[in-house]
Amino acid sequence: MYKLVITESYQKRAEKFFHKHTGLIGQYEKVLQLMCLNPHHPSLRLHKLSGNMTGLSSISINLSYRLIIHFIIKDDLIVPIDIGSHEDVY
Repeated sequence: MYKLVITESYQKRAEKFFHKHTGLIGQYEKVLQLMCLNPHHPSLRLHKLSGNMTGLSSISINLSYRLIIHFIIKDDLIVPIDIGSHEDVY
């Protein structure tokens, strides 16, 4: 099982995001639970990023919204970095 590490900066971004998208909170919570159990689950569509986001990965909350994460496999940690639409986070 992986441990989710929520930073203060991510918490602020998430609060701002959910202020505008309250209907996604339940779906987001399910994604976090699944991610901690199995970040490679096909429904999360985990993929590594490149360019200026090398070292980070992305998972899908749904078809429109993504969660950018720092996925530290050796320490079994997942650190969310950003949340938003494809255009917002990339």
